[in-house]
Amino acid sequence: MQQRSDKWNITGQLDELRAQGLWRELRPLDEASGVTVRTAGQEWINFSSNDYLGLAGSAEMQNALAEGVARYGGGSGASRLVCGSHRAHAALEEALADFKGTEAALTFSSGFAVALGTIPALMGAEDTIILDKLSHASLVDAARLSGATIRVFPHNHLEKLERLLQTAKGRVLVVTESIFSMDGDAAPLEDIVALKNKFGAWLLVDEAHAVGVLGPQGRGLAAALGVDQQVDLHLGTLSKAFGLSGGYLAASRQVIDLLINRARSFIYSTAPPFHLAHALNVILNLIRSEQGEALRAQVLGIAKQAHDLLASMGVASPPGAAAILPLIIGEASRAVAVSSRLRDSGFLIPCIRYPTVARGSARLRITLSARHTAPQIQALGQALREALDFQD
Repeated sequence: MQQRSDKWNITGQLDELRAQGLWRELRPLDEASGVTVRTAGQEWINFSSNDYLGLAGSAEMQNALAEGVARYGGGSGASRLVCGSHRAHAALEEALADFKGTEAALTFSSGFAVALGTIPALMGAEDTIILDKLSHASLVDAARLSGATIRVFPHNHLEKLERLLQTAKGRVLVVTESIFSMDGDAAPLEDIVALKNKFGAWLLVDEAHAVGVLGPQGRGLAAALGVDQQVDLHLGTLSKAFGLSGGYLAASRQVIDLLINRARSFIYSTAPPFHLAHALNVILNLIRSEQGEALRAQVLGIAKQAHDLLASMGVASPPGAAAILPLIIGEASRAVAVSSRLRDSGFLIPCIRYPTVARGSARLRITLSARHTAPQIQALGQALREALDFQD
């Protein structure tokens, strides 16, 4: 085994990662309760989770899962096209389509699987995909897998997008996130919609970090801006504000029917458990309710406090309302050191480094939850100042 590893230079690759400050390792938690996590007798306030509404460990979630397991048991046993499709899946997909205002929806095992199944199923070698430079890795990988010509425009650069649309060949798909996962800023969706309409392109919007947090009933940024009916492909996850796992694509009935027949990550994956679909439907109803509205108000209020905190430290906040706040550090080694100091102070904020973000733009990605409190934000501010001063 050692000889084979040397042949492939695995040891050298690992040493290089360490030398560049890009080494990563798994750190299993013993317990996660709300925004508090514990392991090996230590405890931290978690500012790195995407559980924006604080639903993952809620009583409502536990009850929904228990009810689903009692009713449906464990695994689904097969892929959706074999014998793994259940009424619970259909009910969730009908509810998601109603939520997003589309004719139909299809659920996948993850948000990554949605992208990998959807884009190659719709686009091919004669087509063009135009992506925002900061689009999520799943969208980039899916575009590459499709075989289409790929064009990239600088982040939120509308003039470049328009020039690319003018010269694009074949069927044209514009791809963007609504709230960007690493920067927390918003896409200019109204302008992007106008451009895609002008040139007859389709538009895919990944609302992973906006659904549940923004818009009427938590339907996302496109709905908040009133352009949701002009988005052709609505992609989202069920693992962030929803607090569970999975992903979905909401679109026309014809598009969903095509995905059922061509999306390889859907066709060749075992269906998500029936009880998971049941629980997600319960949580979707909660997100659309007055309780969901109250949770949105809580997380956005906490996010504003955190925005103000960073502003007081001279850190510019990203435009748009979101629960993601990046603190750009720069060099990966310094970001690792600041993250480590915060961990010693009782705050869990792992640093984000290349290749997730560009070299030289390593950062702390602070994410907020409805379960965070004002005193916790104040304490974070003090710990951040001390960690940054120590590094200076």
